[in-house]
Amino acid sequence: NASLSPQQALGVKKLPIDSAEWQSYFDESGQLLKSRDYIASQILDRGLDPSVRSEAWKFLTGYYAWRSSHDERLAVDSMRRKSYEALNSMCEKIQPLLETEHRDFIEVQNLIKYQQGFHEMLLLFHLLVEKEYEIYWLFQFFLQKTENSCIMNIGVEKNLIMLKALIAFLDPVFARHLGKLCLVQSLFPWFCLFFQRVFRSFDDVWRLWEVFLTGLPCRNFQVIIAYTMLNMVRDQILSEDLNGDDILMLCNHIVDLDADTLIIRACSIYDQLLQQKNEVKNSVAFLY
Repeated sequence: NASLSPQQALGVKKLPIDSAEWQSYFDESGQLLKSRDYIASQILDRGLDPSVRSEAWKFLTGYYAWRSSHDERLAVDSMRRKSYEALNSMCEKIQPLLETEHRDFIEVQNLIKYQQGFHEMLLLFHLLVEKEYEIYWLFQFFLQKTENSCIMNIGVEKNLIMLKALIAFLDPVFARHLGKLCLVQSLFPWFCLFFQRVFRSFDDVWRLWEVFLTGLPCRNFQVIIAYTMLNMVRDQILSEDLNGDDILMLCNHIVDLDADTLIIRACSIYDQLLQQKNEVKNSVAFLY
């Protein structure tokens, strides 16, 4: 399991992987010399400079094979573009038939189109890469890599169940208070928005998302992130005996966060869990 460097643990920000360092990771054929584990640990520890983020994400998501050469990646780009164009063409042909023959099609289409947070997520991908086919495939691979964590009725509900279990394990007193109010389920916007609205900048959002893509420091790290955020208002909730609406309002006002600081705090909580490894495996095995 990866852990933060001593500098990060002390809250000292380290410089992200910049263009010069990123280029040094490749050989003359454009093949990565560094292992995925090494680069992933560096990303957890330091993050990526905006100048390398779009290319690095293509490796992290699986858009590009990790050991691919420059020429192989050009071929992949061409294949992705053609596949996207073929999908578009097929959709244009079958959509009228689906709308006519299947009554539920438009309802399902609208559900997908207006899923809370998707349009905001796509904006961030549009800012990350330029071409339409790149946006489509990178977003698809991102969803797969993060186990559809931000999709309603799939990943969001699973995350809420895991968050409830984590609170119960780490903080039974707080869990009882929240349980009486059936509140944890109401925190779904954090997951379906994938924490987009809690940060001060797009760079902070990308910084957290690329950590999720590494799979470090553990699987389902997004649940520990949510617990860390809830912990920020935990003492106020208990001391003031806040009710459901007041708690939700308080949680909705968790904004302008710094991603590095949040990641450090969440990694610290994960380190605490590692110290209780035997109990963790029985109670919150989803982190392994």
